[in-house]
Amino acid sequence: MAHALAQQPEYRLSQAAIAGLRTSLRGTLLQPSDAGYHEARSIWNGMIAREPALIARVSGASDVVSCVNFARENGLPLSIRGGGHNIAGAALCDRGLMIDMSLRRSVRVDPDRRIVRAEGGAIWGDVDHESQPFGLVVPGGIVSNTGVAGFTMGGGFGWTSRKYAYAADNLTSVDIVTADGERLQASETENADLFWALRGGGGNFGAVTSFEFRAHPHGPQALCGMIVYPMVQARDVAHQFRRITATAPDELCCLLILRIAPPAPFLPEELHGKAIAAIAVCWTGDPAAGQDVIRALKSFGKPAADTITVKPFIAHQTLLDSGQPFGRRYYWKSDFFADMRERLIDAMVEHAERITSPHSAALFMHMGGAPAQLDRGLNAVGFRTAQYVLNVQAAWENPQEDRRHIEWAREYWAAIHPFSSGTGYINFMTEDEGDTRVRAAYGNRLYERLAEIKARFDPGNLFHGAQNIPPR
Repeated sequence: MAHALAQQPEYRLSQAAIAGLRTSLRGTLLQPSDAGYHEARSIWNGMIAREPALIARVSGASDVVSCVNFARENGLPLSIRGGGHNIAGAALCDRGLMIDMSLRRSVRVDPDRRIVRAEGGAIWGDVDHESQPFGLVVPGGIVSNTGVAGFTMGGGFGWTSRKYAYAADNLTSVDIVTADGERLQASETENADLFWALRGGGGNFGAVTSFEFRAHPHGPQALCGMIVYPMVQARDVAHQFRRITATAPDELCCLLILRIAPPAPFLPEELHGKAIAAIAVCWTGDPAAGQDVIRALKSFGKPAADTITVKPFIAHQTLLDSGQPFGRRYYWKSDFFADMRERLIDAMVEHAERITSPHSAALFMHMGGAPAQLDRGLNAVGFRTAQYVLNVQAAWENPQEDRRHIEWAREYWAAIHPFSSGTGYINFMTEDEGDTRVRAAYGNRLYERLAEIKARFDPGNLFHGAQNIPPR
């Protein structure tokens, strides 16, 4: 869908029209010649180089209304930046108007009601920073600078999801500006169809300015960390991962990591720059109750490093941050799996051994648990019964190496795809994923309902960025 934007004609706006928009905003309106423009258009994935004609750094929902109306009335492409962490670069549009919510990061916690409210530009690190002092968590991801907005609307899973379900499942209400410029609230009792679609249907239905979540007891201390082995033991590590996850209680989440060891202080120097197989874990519950399960996980071999202990959950949430800095070049391929068969393990290890960049990785995460026990019609999440997800993450610095690293990710995905469920996760889809892949992420039943709701709330397809669901 991003390529379609790039092929659109030039949009000509009068200086009077731009001045009118600027006057209507309390926030800042930037054009390419303005100081701060290039900083504002810099997002996490350095592969994405689109250039909006205008960037509105909004101060609140009224500014968002002005921007939505302006884009619609002038026939401009429109995009929305929350955390700016989307792999497909959904925050940026070419020659259109970008609504930049990244300065709107306030988070409020009501510990008595266990409710957390986050503004549209918040990242999960913001949520954890405010909720963890109360011993509360909203199920977020596994990288703390991921944006709350895109993550949640795409479904959203992470360390605590096997116990407390997906981010979308814990969303209780939103404030949203729809394509006609109307400010609405959506919840299970108000604009319920729209609320159903927002929980899993992506950014297709409007500009969400705030999110309200149900929070759960967890932390501030948690049993978590990582065990690391040399890559030559990868198959044994994968088998142990399979054995543990086959019977794991919902409190345990495990992540199998295949990559080149970074120069991290917790790894022996002799491993730096060498291929490794690691299992990262998080126990969601009383740390004492998880000790036996963790001992069983470590019941084979001798790990080269073992950091699993009771520590601040916030520290664990930042464990993978350094491997995914803003501005690096990224290309991902992913799939869901119902099981972990031997041929899948062979393909995973074989292609991890061919890794082309010290920054690339294959992450295989255990899912299931609480989300699979909820009603499949609860919301638009299309991967509720998935047991595992594999995300092949190519990452590198030099643009001249694009082809090499992208080919590694595609070859990896081609080898593991035959063992997958055939569905997909829109939050992991790059900009070259086609409409067929987006439809497969939901299945026909969910997709058709999403398309009908889209037709009601955005018949002109104003919100048509990455992973678009056109109105029926």
